[in-house]
Amino acid sequence: MDTKKDCTIPQCGSLPDLQKMQVVVGAKQLRKAMVSGRARQVFLAENADPAITGPILEMCSNLSIRFTWVPSMTELGHACGIEVGAAAAAVVG
Repeated sequence: MDTKKDCTIPQCGSLPDLQKMQVVVGAKQLRKAMVSGRARQVFLAENADPAITGPILEMCSNLSIRFTWVPSMTELGHACGIEVGAAAAAVVG
């Protein structure tokens, strides 16, 4: 499983343009997508509150969902096409 140390950008490649994919943004919607089996890959911002990212990271591990750490909430929000930062997002399908 990916770890914060092993999976930081650019070590894992560049953050994809998530605007071209079906995504959910935000911890509550992300958890729903994970439980329903729709989440394919999760992105977590390294500078987000661990109280938010920690439980999502644990769910990723329990549900065997791939995750990637990204440098900042701003970068993740921008990649998702929103004007504010995002602590977490997932590609769904």
